[in-house]
Amino acid sequence: MLAVVLVTAAVRCGGHDVPGAPPGAGRTAAHGSAGPASAGDAGEEGGKGPEHAGPPPRPLPRSPATVLRVPSLGIDAPIVPLRLDPDRHLGTPPLDEPGLVGWYAGGPTPGERGAAIAVGHRDTKTGPAVFAGLARVARGARIEARRADGRTAVYTVDRVRVFDKDTFPDKEVYGPTRRPELRVLTCGGLFRRATGYTSNVVVFAHLTATR
Repeated sequence: MLAVVLVTAAVRCGGHDVPGAPPGAGRTAAHGSAGPASAGDAGEEGGKGPEHAGPPPRPLPRSPATVLRVPSLGIDAPIVPLRLDPDRHLGTPPLDEPGLVGWYAGGPTPGERGAAIAVGHRDTKTGPAVFAGLARVARGARIEARRADGRTAVYTVDRVRVFDKDTFPDKEVYGPTRRPELRVLTCGGLFRRATGYTSNVVVFAHLTATR
């Protein structure tokens, strides 16, 4: 995707603000931060994943996302499309349906070239939500995104980072990519009643297979 227009958006997670600016179609977002935060890594307990020999899979044509699976975490969740409101804020799945994952409909669909964005709640007022354990996903783990056309994009986790929301690195998370990639976001860090969660968990993954 080309860096044509800068937009700013905020994702809400568990009912609390989370920084972030997902790209619109043909756009890359920036929120004013120039580089990565130094909050550290998460989810590395699994060590390095298997190496994927052979050429990378060809990007898929456009088709909406329908289901997200993270087998190592037991996640098998329906996907709902998310869009920007008039203030360029990205919505989240309904708080009364904590098992849903949201996919930014203005960005790449599963397997398309570019950085696709999926978001979900860590928790709600009723208890844990779909991404309660997201920070524990290991490097090398598989993430599968099923599409409306029946095909599945299979991503492999490269790294998991925890970023302070006040220094969230939009370029690193939402910047343009030459290959199909995936970012999965939820809340992280400490919860403060007045301001919500202090951080974001971000999973970085890239396409390694299609079927």
